[in-house]
Amino acid sequence: MSALTDRLDACKAEGRAALVGYLPVGYPDVATSLAAMRVLVEAGCDIVEVGPPYSDPVLDGPMIQHAAARALEGGVKVDDAFAAVSVVAEAGAVPVVMSYANLMLQRGWSRFAADLKAAGGAGVITPDLTPDAAPAWVDAAREEGVDTIFLVAPSTTRERMQLTCDASTGFVYATPLMGVTGERASVGDAAERVVKGARDAGAERVCIGVGVATGAQAAEIAGYADGVIVGTALVRALGDEGDLERLRAKVTELAEGVRAAR
Repeated sequence: MSALTDRLDACKAEGRAALVGYLPVGYPDVATSLAAMRVLVEAGCDIVEVGPPYSDPVLDGPMIQHAAARALEGGVKVDDAFAAVSVVAEAGAVPVVMSYANLMLQRGWSRFAADLKAAGGAGVITPDLTPDAAPAWVDAAREEGVDTIFLVAPSTTRERMQLTCDASTGFVYATPLMGVTGERASVGDAAERVVKGARDAGAERVCIGVGVATGAQAAEIAGYADGVIVGTALVRALGDEGDLERLRAKVTELAEGVRAAR
């Protein structure tokens, strides 16, 4: 058990899915991004994904790429991500980091895990890292009690689904779309199929990142997933001007959607 599993189980006991919000650190500037993390928690996020910006974000769509580029131009550092983790923890949500592997490798697997734990973080989502490719990371995370969260998709084979679910702790991150992140007009039935595939492989907790942009979409996903992950819609709401009230309104809408599905 971990802070992540405890929070997901607590949401389930309330008869609902968790709302998981993502924001990149340093967008539109570091101070505003830290304030935005607090807004996510105050407005209803149970778990917050803190994103250290990366210069080659292969999974991210145009909106998050734009935000990452602006943050990097502003001089954001990996240490700022750990500061954001502390802000989220102090505000009362469970913080995780969503990081590309090279940032972690450059800092050192063990140091990254230790720094995250010291900041109050619960786990790391690694979109470009598979469990069989990073035994050193898995070992370092286990040593610090940090959850390792890996991704599954429609193309994941049965064997790899089993491998990924076995190696994932906290939750399994399921993405039912082939392509980069971004808002979608509709969810479709692929999301439910991927969740079922992960559960069949033994995953106890599965959260979906699918391009959710509205409360209605959040309610739909919350009907069968343990957590609803939203990123692009929140980044767009915050915008270059750092509009915290617009962000608050979007999170409130999504939180109401998740809770309406109970």
